[in-house]
Amino acid sequence: MSWELMRGNEAIAEGAIRAGCRFYTGYPITPQNELFEYMARRMPEVGGIFLQCESEVAGINMIWGAACTGTRAMTSSSGPGISLMSEGLTTLAAGQLPCVVVDVTRAGPGLGRIAPAQSDYRQVTKGGGHGDYHAIVLAPASTQEMAELASLAFYLADLYRNPVIILMDGMLGQMMEPVDFDLVKFWPVPEKPWALRGKGRGERKVIYAAPFDDPGLIQLNKELEEKYRTIAEKEQRWEELYLEDADLVVAAFGSSARIALDAVLKARAEGLAVGLIRPITLWPFPEKVFRQRRGKIKAILDVEMNAGQMQEDIARVLGPEMPIYHLGQGGGKIIYPDEVYEEINKLSKEI
Repeated sequence: MSWELMRGNEAIAEGAIRAGCRFYTGYPITPQNELFEYMARRMPEVGGIFLQCESEVAGINMIWGAACTGTRAMTSSSGPGISLMSEGLTTLAAGQLPCVVVDVTRAGPGLGRIAPAQSDYRQVTKGGGHGDYHAIVLAPASTQEMAELASLAFYLADLYRNPVIILMDGMLGQMMEPVDFDLVKFWPVPEKPWALRGKGRGERKVIYAAPFDDPGLIQLNKELEEKYRTIAEKEQRWEELYLEDADLVVAAFGSSARIALDAVLKARAEGLAVGLIRPITLWPFPEKVFRQRRGKIKAILDVEMNAGQMQEDIARVLGPEMPIYHLGQGGGKIIYPDEVYEEINKLSKEI
């Protein structure tokens, strides 16, 4: 084993490079600037390209160009920048081009501030751009997992020819933890016969932002629907703890899941029947694990640093009969383990 002490932002960057990312473009915005700076230093060392673009709009369109050539390409930003990228993201999905976008969330709405928040959940899981499209969304909860999910993101992007978003918050991006890249699985860059690499003697290839006729666009939407059904069935990922005897289940992702786990462990040590579900894929949402608990648990406690955005997906899966409680607040308020424990203790007496 070979452990390195790294910030979360740096771990994602190095994980992406080792996964074969050779094109990165971005525009500075806190709290993801360490990722940006790391790429500026490392990409030339591995023969890659780093470009500081004039705006996030320019950056996502540069990603389009690089992705068309089959190059593993990545950009990163925070909530306001992701908003500016929304048209580019939906166009990448329409062109079925693989790429990775990292969103290190700051508090919002609006320009907001750099305090940690999870307020971009709805933005990245429900589209952000126009049309019937999805990006695969991964949510790491540790620096080690950031390196692992950076590699997985490029694998899934190539496998499904689709944008993948890694969603984390400023706390995860800034904190430092040991990372062992020997433990990370890296997939080779696959052959991409669809990529544009010059005509040569072969058949002329064209990648459209979207078909220019109604029948073509209807057919594209049918193909995308089928692809998204396949992804939703095959790529749900989650971590589950102490569900066997749980009456109350805490649901949380990212940094909130780490905070919630401390509270769950304390509650279980006192004999409370509580478990934890941590979604790793936010889209596709891990419906399977929640459906498995239907009829076996009495309530869900949703813990998020926002106004309860994931709660909407939990309610959609479990239906109106399941009591779902929310703990959290937007605007940069960090949740503490004692707050989660107190809510667990209170609900365990009521349900």
